[in-house]
Amino acid sequence: MPLGLAALDDLFDAFEDLRAVLDGNDAAAIELASNRVSRAASSVRAIGAWRSDPAVVERLSIMMPLLDSARIRVKLLADHAQQRLAILAAHGAQTAPLTYGR
Repeated sequence: MPLGLAALDDLFDAFEDLRAVLDGNDAAAIELASNRVSRAASSVRAIGAWRSDPAVVERLSIMMPLLDSARIRVKLLADHAQQRLAILAAHGAQTAPLTYGR
């Protein structure tokens, strides 16, 4: 398997893990999964010739819906968390539920 395809497989797996942990409230797991996505994306970017390999370009095109859905989901959840934090700030911790479990 070419190096670019292996890096894309790692990126795909990292996004799958991120999507899985986004269903929970574990902030540490979300941060770990986010860092794994960041490292995997850096690995893909570091392979400068990936754009010239048709197999890699095809695999990336297939993965784009997953990548976009994960990106949108992260933005949506970040916005939701920000709204909950705003509620806590406006009403105090006694009248609003915690954003993350303890």
